[in-house]
Amino acid sequence: MKMTEAFLQYVWQHQLLEGDLRTTDGQPIVVERAGVLNRDAGPDFFNAQVRVGGTLWVGNVEVHVKASDWNLHHHSADRAYDNVVLHVVYESDTAITLQNCHTLATLELSRNIPDMVWANYDALMDPPKPLAIPCMDRLRDVPQPLVHSYMERLTLERIEQKCDTVRRLLNESRGNWEQCCYWLLAHYFGGRVNSFPFELLAKSTDQNLLARWRDKPQRIEALLMGQAGLLSGFFADEYPRQMQSDYEALRQGASLTPIAGYLWKFFRIRPYGYPTIRISQFAQLVCQSRNLFAHLLETSDAKALQQFFDVCASSYWDNHYQFDKPSPGKPKQVGHNFVNVLIINAWVPLLFEYGNQHDMQQYKDQAVDILQHLPSEDNQIVSRWSSAGIKADNAAQSQALIQLYNNYCNHRECLRCQVGYKIITL
Repeated sequence: MKMTEAFLQYVWQHQLLEGDLRTTDGQPIVVERAGVLNRDAGPDFFNAQVRVGGTLWVGNVEVHVKASDWNLHHHSADRAYDNVVLHVVYESDTAITLQNCHTLATLELSRNIPDMVWANYDALMDPPKPLAIPCMDRLRDVPQPLVHSYMERLTLERIEQKCDTVRRLLNESRGNWEQCCYWLLAHYFGGRVNSFPFELLAKSTDQNLLARWRDKPQRIEALLMGQAGLLSGFFADEYPRQMQSDYEALRQGASLTPIAGYLWKFFRIRPYGYPTIRISQFAQLVCQSRNLFAHLLETSDAKALQQFFDVCASSYWDNHYQFDKPSPGKPKQVGHNFVNVLIINAWVPLLFEYGNQHDMQQYKDQAVDILQHLPSEDNQIVSRWSSAGIKADNAAQSQALIQLYNNYCNHRECLRCQVGYKIITL
């Protein structure tokens, strides 16, 4: 594998070096401070402190595979690099002269990187299977306390990442937490395939109108089905015909405009996840509380949340998945797995962001506590970690493992991973 700049930055940042450090012209180097890694434009490390030949230099450090990359990147013409005091390279193929005619001190690392550090990194970057966890064969060498400590951090990292959706919807709702909650729950009620049309449905259906009819579940369902664009055409069954009539009266009275019905996807979805079933279930959820967010904010117990979200579609759907198409009779309860996914993806980030924006740590702690009291998710990623010897005992840990795989393992970001760091330095 070719030497990479990212690896050299990592070696310098953590000072994974051996032997005496000397410039290319033989002056001894003592690193007092490696500097702060810069992930934006400009030199790679800020505020480094390096003694070169007994003189303390305070400034920035630039890292390249080859010294000539300095010229290739036109750093000499960039004033941001005027304060570079040391050029750290793997191969010194040319001397670098600054605009002030001073020759830049250069450290060539090719003899100072331990062979084992490079071999461990090389192995992580070249796993045996494309979708494998890079360090699967080395995980047993990593202390379990380190793994579990890192998982706690990854749980928070994943929640913060999901808060991006919360912030987007909160911004669109102009800071209205009730509306944001309503939109966010709708978004995740649609699952991966129908999240977009479900969010559009929620945004096209005013909460105040829903609140007016919350004591009449059939009217709420008619309103949502109509706004979803699913009540057009002829129906043989009495139930959808009645909903058509109810929706038409509501539409004219409130000047409603439905979304396009073709946006909904039924293909390759399990019947229990059909939009018709999910919309009916969502209608029942809306009927349960006039102020969803305020109600949920007072519900701190994970079990109580599960009970609240475990709604059932109206009785027509006991023997239907679509209008006018009878099916074997069975109530269409949301189900435990769907409820848990809804809490994990919608409510936990919303509660956490509410704590963030109001500087109330108790809500952030409560969000994490809810995850710790929900069962671990059961999916391919969690199973992959389990086969590698790391099992998730709850949703907080499974969320951490999903974050680790999606954001680090899958992109070979081992240099940013605490587990990867430990393996590289073993």
